[in-house]
Amino acid sequence: MLDPTFGPGAPNWIDLGTPDLDGATTFYRGLFGWELVPGGPETGGYGMYTLDGRTVAGAMTVTDEQAKPTWSVYFQSPDVDATARAVEAGGGNVPFAPMDVLEYGRMGGFTDPAGAYFGSWQPKQNPGLGATQVPGTLIWSELYTPDVAAAKTFYGSVFGWDSEATDFPGGTYTMVRPAGTKGDEAFFGGLVGLDEVPSEARSGPHWLPYFHVDDVDAVLGDAVRLGGTVTLGPMDVEQVGVMANVDDPYGASFAVIKPAPMG
Repeated sequence: MLDPTFGPGAPNWIDLGTPDLDGATTFYRGLFGWELVPGGPETGGYGMYTLDGRTVAGAMTVTDEQAKPTWSVYFQSPDVDATARAVEAGGGNVPFAPMDVLEYGRMGGFTDPAGAYFGSWQPKQNPGLGATQVPGTLIWSELYTPDVAAAKTFYGSVFGWDSEATDFPGGTYTMVRPAGTKGDEAFFGGLVGLDEVPSEARSGPHWLPYFHVDDVDAVLGDAVRLGGTVTLGPMDVEQVGVMANVDDPYGASFAVIKPAPMG
């Protein structure tokens, strides 16, 4: 699962773009216990969600004219400018050119050749997420793409990811991990054919963050009570866990999972 040391190419940040930051905060506070630390004028209002005092995500207001409500996944880079060049060389685009974020780090926003948006974070004062792999935090990331083979080639060229195809009930799942790492514990995400999951295909190619929970059914009940929508599941996948996909009240998609016991 996701390595909290954030090696090059691993997810090290996520953020939410939403048209109603107060409303979204009410939802995620009720679901995961998050609190919002508002950003000052120097950050353009970009705030931080925290859990027990540790940063678990960023959040910002995004109008309908700017972008649709969404969760974005960022991957660590030692040189975001080089990452941007690799994205373009691989057939992707750079809608947000690399820029410094005060003294916290340097970031860029990209799309892969199929149009899925992702970011890259080059740490300075801010190394990345303050907590992962515990309830209420990021544990996995999944790409929905029309061409898994092409996506594997593209992200391999940009981040050097290693990949491995694993057979699961109903098909094959391609898992990815940072270059040079070994073992199942190094995998942090997967690549899924867009046509395999109709509920996700409606959004087109995109990255989907997974949050660790202790009780999927209870979380889904809370999500609906708070105005969200369950779009898939819950599903119990042997040796993986119980999982489900959710839209928050404004349409930003994410997944939750209670991992199967190790061993």
